[in-house]
This record gives sequence, C-alpha cells and structure tokens, in this order.
Amino acid sequence: MMLAALVAAGPLIVRGPAHGSDLGFHLVSWMEAQRSMTMGMLYPHWTNSPNFGAGEPRFVFYPPLSWMAGALLGLFLPWGAAAVAMIVTLLAATGLTTRKLALDAMNDGAATLAGCTAIFLGYPLFSAYKRCAFAEMAAGACIPLLLMYALRRQNRAGKFWREVFDGSATPLALVMAGIWLCNGPAGLMAVYLLGAVALVSSVVERSFVPVARAAISTAVGWMLASVYLLPAMWERKWASFGYATSLSHFTIENSWLFANHDTDPTMLAHDILLRRVSWLAVVMVAVTLSSCAICWWRGGMPGKARWWIPLALIAPVVMLLLVPVSEPVWKLAPSLRLLQFPWRWLVVLEPPMAVFLAAAVWAENRKARVAAGTACGVLFLALALKANADWFEDSSEAIATTEQMIQRGMGTVGKPEYAPAGVQMAMVDRMVHGACLLDADSDNSAQNGGAPAWDGEAKDCNSNYQALTFQPEEKHFTGTADHAGFLILRLRYYPAWKLTLNGRPVNAVMERERGFIAVPVAAGPVRVDAEWTTTRDVIVARWMGAAALVLITMLLVLERRLRRGQL
Repeated sequence: MMLAALVAAGPLIVRGPAHGSDLGFHLVSWMEAQRSMTMGMLYPHWTNSPNFGAGEPRFVFYPPLSWMAGALLGLFLPWGAAAVAMIVTLLAATGLTTRKLALDAMNDGAATLAGCTAIFLGYPLFSAYKRCAFAEMAAGACIPLLLMYALRRQNRAGKFWREVFDGSATPLALVMAGIWLCNGPAGLMAVYLLGAVALVSSVVERSFVPVARAAISTAVGWMLASVYLLPAMWERKWASFGYATSLSHFTIENSWLFANHDTDPTMLAHDILLRRVSWLAVVMVAVTLSSCAICWWRGGMPGKARWWIPLALIAPVVMLLLVPVSEPVWKLAPSLRLLQFPWRWLVVLEPPMAVFLAAAVWAENRKARVAAGTACGVLFLALALKANADWFEDSSEAIATTEQMIQRGMGTVGKPEYAPAGVQMAMVDRMVHGACLLDADSDNSAQNGGAPAWDGEAKDCNSNYQALTFQPEEKHFTGTADHAGFLILRLRYYPAWKLTLNGRPVNAVMERERGFIAVPVAAGPVRVDAEWTTTRDVIVARWMGAAALVLITMLLVLERRLRRGQL
C-alpha cells in the first residue's frame, strides 16, 4: 500500500504539491497552528493572519486533526514537502483501510487489489491533485473502517446485548469520533451512512442488533469528539455561517451533476470543477454497478448477503443524491446542506467500488490473476499520470508568497463564514492600522451608545497607537487619546475576547463595517488588553470529553469480558 501511494503521488514527490483549491487554506492553518503550538497553546482557537491580520476563530470551527498533523509535519519538513508527505500518508491509509474492509470477505490478494483500487481509481487522486482536501482525505480513509465495524458480526449465538457488544462497538465509536475530528461534512455523511447501513443490515439479518450498536457507537463517538464539536455547534451563532450554504458557489442546487451557469461568469471556475467531478462520479458509479453485475453473473459476490447488500446499495443511493430529484432529501434531512457539494458523497462510494471491482477481476486461475493484476497496474499508473497532466498546477510560488505574507505580518484573506455575526463586510479587504481612534460624533453612533462604522481609511484616525503585543490569543494596544471616541482595533470581534481598558474590564462593541472590536475611550493615556478566554461551552465540552474517555474505557472492558465469556 505504501508503494502504491508513492507511485500515485510520484509526480507530486518530484514537482511538489499541486496548487489545489484548498491548499492555501490548509497551509495558513498549519503555519498558524504551528506558531501557536510552539508558544505553548496545544489547542489554539484564533488565527492571526486571516483578514489581513484581523484574524478569525478558524480553529474553533475547523476540526483539529488535519491542521495539528500539518503543523507537526512543518516542524521537520518545508511546507511544500509537508503537504506531499501528508498526501502520501493519506493515500496509503486509504489503501490500508480499504484492504482491511475487503479482508472480511476476500482473500489476501484480492483485498490488496481492492486497496490499490481505492488509491488510484476515483476520488482520492482527485482530492490529492485537484483539491488538496487533506481533512476530507483523512476522513475518507476512516470510512472503510466505519463500514467494516458496522457490518461485522462476531457473536451471533449469544443474547441480544452480547451480540451488540461483540467487540465492534468500541472501535466503531473511535472511528466515528476520528471522522468528526478530521472533517465536519464527512462527519455528517458518516452519521447518515452508518444509520442507513445499520437499517439495511437489520432488515437483511432480521435483527435489531446493527441499529443498537450503531446508535451506541454514534453517541459515544460524538461525546469523544465533543471537545471540538460542542463549541463548534454552540458558537456558530457568533459567526456568519449562513455564508457557508447561501453563496451561489456553495448551494446544493448549483452543484447537481453537469450543471452549468453560462449566464453567470462568476460561476465559471465552479462549473469547470463540477464538470470534472461529474464525469468522475459517473465513472465511479458505473464501475461499481458493473462490477456488482459481473460478480452476480459469476456467482461470486464477496462475503455473505448481510455483508455485500448494504455495500452494493451505496452506489445507487449516492447517484440519486447527485441529481435534482433528491432535492427534497437535501432540504428535509437535518444539517445535510452543510455538505455544500452533493459530490462529496463520492468519498463514501470509494470503498464499495474498490471491493466490488477487485472481486469482479480476481480469478482462481493463477495466469488469469497475473494478467488481471498486470492490467490493473498499467491502468493505475496511467491514471496517476493523467491526474498529473490534467489537474496539476505548480504551487511553489503560492506557498512562498503565503509564507512571506504571514512572516511579515501582512496577513491573508479570510473565510466569510467565520466573520462576526451581523457584519456588513464578511471579509476584511485590505490591511489597516493596528488601532484607530474615531471621533465620538453622531455618524459613529456614539451619542446613542451604538456601534461605530469605519471605512478603514487612515485619514479618519485622530491618534497613533502601537500594538505592543500581537500574539495569537493575547493583544495589547497603547497610545494617547486627545479626545473621547471609539478605539477601533485591528482585531475582529468575538465574544471569547476579554478586554480591559487601563486595567479595568470594558464592554466593547462591534464596528459595523468590517466587524472590528470597538472600545469606547476617554481622553488621556489608553492601554487596551485583549485576552482569549475559556467560554462556558468549552468547559462543558472538556468535561464531556473526560466523561467520554471513562465511558469508552468501560465499553472496551465490557466487550473484552463478554468475548472471553467472563460475563
């Protein structure tokens, strides 16, 4: 699997990472996380550089495993090499977990072919070369394990609870937690996927065991991931998350298979990407269904009916979710629209496609196996080279520019969904002064105690202020105010910031235009301190995570004792 991953990523190893659509976002996260970690903040929340230095609460809302791993890789490798190392690792993990799933129904050789198929054929190469979607790739590598433990039945002769806790509930909960901690959309898909697989398995087996185990594992997995999940869900009201599903590029209705928007030039890049991924989806569904048909015709479906039937149903369901007829499902299913793109479901289709294709081409005859393996090897190599030819864009200049902008304090662009709730401009459009004193006049609503508005122009500043400290979660500003007014900080408003004015707590407001923190000050010396605080939801999440660790330990002990016959 590692050799297959090295071959798949061979062009990237030689040329560096592709300039995928998500590469810049992840690199900024890695660099910012590394800076915070080296300063002692093992789980940072605020990123300094987005919005040209005004920052955003990115680490509150984005799952931690990918940006933590990227930050650690950046300690030992240049950033470009770190991105390539991440891709190779995730491709290998995808192959290994798919092989593990296939081993429950196939021999070693066929399972290995399934793992290689998962690396080369379909979504992983698209993610590696065109998107650089590291978090989604990490979650995708966990999906085969989710299916494996959901479909596995190791104890079918005992009582109901012995069958539920047969050794699969604990790892299933850990896998569910891992998916949530890798990628939010993948976490949503995992919940729906596990529920659907459990329901189908219950019908096929005429047993409620799969549903009970899925429900328990989902609940425990959510608790394990609550350190991230609970604050991310609770604090969404403090951000502008409507942008994540309302912008035209991110609405489900604009991303059906082969949709195009010729009359809207702003959608050109979106439509080009959609056309490519649409063909990819058609190929993946066709390969899966045709492989199932071949296996059925040969009388060699992998595994027992309770194992392969849920897997085989994934392809037609995914295809249904990619076309407009499924629009009511997207509207009615809770939070499903947060996926933004229907084609994200292809990450779920990858394991069954690989398993059924391997089962279809694998033969008992040794010569036939060698011929099939050789043909697959040639096909896989051709696919890697075609992905490089069609999707690769050089990223060296973009990586160097991003690193320089962060090191020099110039900052980078932000994400609109992380903007303060109610702000007029979702993203700060340029770098502004560290702090600016505005007149307390009627235009700034000072007479009514309301929020001021500042267009960001330096000519509006009446006094000069200096940022003494501008660390990720600690800011200090000092200067002298020649009159009363609002001190506008180059720092975006967020309720977790605790502010003091000359050593005393002060209630800040949000500047209306770009969402900066606005502090009302009187004439005279001014020192404003801003420190990130631990909010109540974070405290509750930590206690819930601690309780989950105790619960998962008890669940592990229970399953082991049940399997050994000690209970």
